[in-house]
Amino acid sequence: MEQDDGRVPGTGLSVDEFVQHRQFLAGLAYRMLGSWHDAEDVLQEAYVRWSGVDHDSVAEPRRYLTRVVTRLAVDSLRARQARRESYAGDWLPEPALSDPHSAVESDLSMAMLHLMEQLTPPQRAVYVLRTAFVLPYDEIAGILGRTAEDCRQLHKRAAAALEKGRSRFEPTRAEQQRLLEDFVAAAREGDLPRLQAMLRDDVTAWSDGGGKAPTARKPIHGSEKVAHYFTHVYSRRTRFIQKPVDLITGPAIYLQLDRTRHLLTLQIEAGQVTGVRVVANPDKLSALG
Repeated sequence: MEQDDGRVPGTGLSVDEFVQHRQFLAGLAYRMLGSWHDAEDVLQEAYVRWSGVDHDSVAEPRRYLTRVVTRLAVDSLRARQARRESYAGDWLPEPALSDPHSAVESDLSMAMLHLMEQLTPPQRAVYVLRTAFVLPYDEIAGILGRTAEDCRQLHKRAAAALEKGRSRFEPTRAEQQRLLEDFVAAAREGDLPRLQAMLRDDVTAWSDGGGKAPTARKPIHGSEKVAHYFTHVYSRRTRFIQKPVDLITGPAIYLQLDRTRHLLTLQIEAGQVTGVRVVANPDKLSALG
């Protein structure tokens, strides 16, 4: 009886060699794409390519797989940008539950993933590889098929674009959770002054229903308008169930309101809410039950 040693037939490559790097690759793909579903698609395609490669041609499996995943993620981003024109309303990153074994660092925020949507696919790839994984520009150049100087310039432009929306003072998870609970309580009670006091004057709220859930179709700007919107939505519900959720990107609250449900996250700076993000697209909430 032939023993199953876990190797891919015809290549000499072990399945374990791919699994060994999978957590790292998952972290890379999620940072690149802001979606676990898209990241899983990329990882599956990367495994198909890994299964068919000549073993003797792969001197460094991790470097080879990083190149494959990055290029697949860039292709996926380009395809998503082409589809974005027909997407109903804002597109927000897909929430992912916290996993102590995940390779995605806890300093990654929903706000940062959202900000990175404004970058071109090559800019995002360079930014993630350089900032999150500290790869040298020469190696990034080899991954993307560009020059090191080109990658350096792409990183510079990406960092400049993200700096405009980055929080200067990152709150602790406990502070985020407290403000989330206070925000929901004030909105639920219809307490406009209390809610508005939590919001910075230039706060913006984004909602992602994907055309499949009732949400605001455009961003809402300003503390008064944001406070009025959420008190209107929360205070008039007969059924109101909330539960805290720990995401890779930080604390969130999952709410079921009558026949709708959504995930709420806050961007906080210096104790005030500067951004509110509501993910209501049911395709992005499947992991939350």
